[in-house]
Amino acid sequence: MNENSAPLNCLSGVRVLDLTQFEAGPSCTEALAWLGAEVVKVENPEAGEPGRSNFPGRPGADSFYFFEFNANKKSITANLKSEGGLALVKELARKADVMIENMAPGTIERLGLGYDVIRAINPGIVYAQVKGFGEGSPYERNLAFDMIAQACGGTMSVTGERDGPPCKPGPSLGDTGTGMLMCISILGALYERRATGQGRRVQVAMQDAMLHYMRFPFQVQAQTGRPAGRGGGRSLAGRVAPSGIFPCAPGGPNDWIYVFARPREHWHRC
Repeated sequence: MNENSAPLNCLSGVRVLDLTQFEAGPSCTEALAWLGAEVVKVENPEAGEPGRSNFPGRPGADSFYFFEFNANKKSITANLKSEGGLALVKELARKADVMIENMAPGTIERLGLGYDVIRAINPGIVYAQVKGFGEGSPYERNLAFDMIAQACGGTMSVTGERDGPPCKPGPSLGDTGTGMLMCISILGALYERRATGQGRRVQVAMQDAMLHYMRFPFQVQAQTGRPAGRGGGRSLAGRVAPSGIFPCAPGGPNDWIYVFARPREHWHRC
């Protein structure tokens, strides 16, 4: 195994208590596990995390969807509505460096595992929460999934053909895109804790995360004074050398070529 393919162990010794489900949270904790953290996933004792049975794979097996977002993790089951289950999770939180959840708004607090409770147990913990919408937003109590985050966060508004309707981008920017930003936020909080010894609460809202991926359309709007439109396969920047997506041989559904040269001299250099 060469140096570039060796496993990353830069988070070796970091313990993550994972109370997330579906994709936005699990994609974050999976990235932490890839970096060497020990991730313990807490699941419902009845059927496990809902993602296990979504998009069924082989009969009697967990879904491929679940595998995609939960590699390299350990799992335990705990009934969070029982005294024993809560006591188990609190004991894990006492020893954890990171605790993360993405339940419906208010759920973690009703269970008795809110930030104030966990901070009293472990002042150094990084307590991370994935939200649909930011606190203080008129929609802060609303649920969100990938497509809702993309619709409300603007990515659909700049995706699609110029004269066509908005279109959802294929990649799950709302879910995994938020998870990656949460992972970065957790890493920053862990680094800060090295100097202060104190943990903190970190929240990332899915709608807000989409704004991170909309910075170029914002630049176009600032430049033109108009909302950035949809450009199909063309750059929103305009005034570039010939660019776009064009069909090519042998003519299959994915046989297309993208041509882009930002400065005109790049085009003439070809």
